[in-house]
Amino acid sequence: MRLWLISILVPALLFAAPGSAQERSAHANYILRCAGCHGMTGAGAPDAGIPDFIGLVGAFAGLDEGRTYLMHVPGVVGSGLSDAEIAAVSNYVIETWAGESLPADWQPFTEAEVTERRAIDIPDVVAKRREVVAVLDAMGIETAAYPWP
Repeated sequence: MRLWLISILVPALLFAAPGSAQERSAHANYILRCAGCHGMTGAGAPDAGIPDFIGLVGAFAGLDEGRTYLMHVPGVVGSGLSDAEIAAVSNYVIETWAGESLPADWQPFTEAEVTERRAIDIPDVVAKRREVVAVLDAMGIETAAYPWP
């Protein structure tokens, strides 16, 4: 009986192991890694400090420093996703919710860009956001409300 059980369970566990390289879609990774805070609609929870993506997230994607900032937000840093998966889910978020905030010359993130931007030291992501928002404000570009001091 034991040998029979082992012969069934071992192959099943090997297929189920995380290392079996079953990649998830960007949409699935969004649901698993982002929707808990940003919701299924991307509306976030502004009163709780979770920015709204809708019609606003593209502003960051169109600015060099904004792109770097996006790669350092807590949900990205702690996601456990590969750089390729981060590029895919970031592009999914931007393509789904940026709307008119997305610049016409926007370029999707690539795995190499994510790797490069994540290697940049950002000791205080809130301060970085404030710097980026100040630049966007000076350009007359609206960003999501953000209550953190």
